[in-house]
Amino acid sequence: MRDDLCPRLGTADWELLERETPFRGFFRLDRVTLRHRLHEGGWSAAMTRELFMRHQAVAVLPWDPQRERLLLVEQFRVGALERAGSPWCLELIAGIADRADEELANLARREAREEAGVELGPMAPLYDYMASPGGSNERLQLFVARADLADVGGIHGKADENEDIRVVTAGLDEVDELMREGRVDNAPALIALQWLLLHHDRLNEQWC
Repeated sequence: MRDDLCPRLGTADWELLERETPFRGFFRLDRVTLRHRLHEGGWSAAMTRELFMRHQAVAVLPWDPQRERLLLVEQFRVGALERAGSPWCLELIAGIADRADEELANLARREAREEAGVELGPMAPLYDYMASPGGSNERLQLFVARADLADVGGIHGKADENEDIRVVTAGLDEVDELMREGRVDNAPALIALQWLLLHHDRLNEQWC
């Protein structure tokens, strides 16, 4: 990789001055005061920022190479209350890594059973990325997984977590329209679906 594409500043080039937690509920919000070195030398002024704290998360796109169909889930999302049309979003199966001893791939398999009633076969990791580094520490690991989608569907989820999740499947030929019309408009699903459009032939060769 070119040198100019690599960070010139690193973990030793910032200083935490103060940290507090003014809110801790379903999620946690920290307030941090810090300063950091500048690209042209010297230090920035002290600045205060709110930091939305979340665990590592995973999301998985089940793919049936025999039928060339994929699985998405639809559920209510509070962050989409003001979304045009509906706060019910089409998404990937996803979960938060809140068990220290659970591998991310196993978490994805467990969430697939709970949210969609589907068993995942071989899995391919896609990207591990920061969801919104301007204000959150959340990282998301994406997977695509082979699955038999012949008889999937229905309503799933854990009642004690207020989950009410509808399972839908779509053909690969429907993906572009779903994205263009804004029916799928969240980052994990957009990234995974775009990846699948580019690489499904290779996956089919491996998994068929």
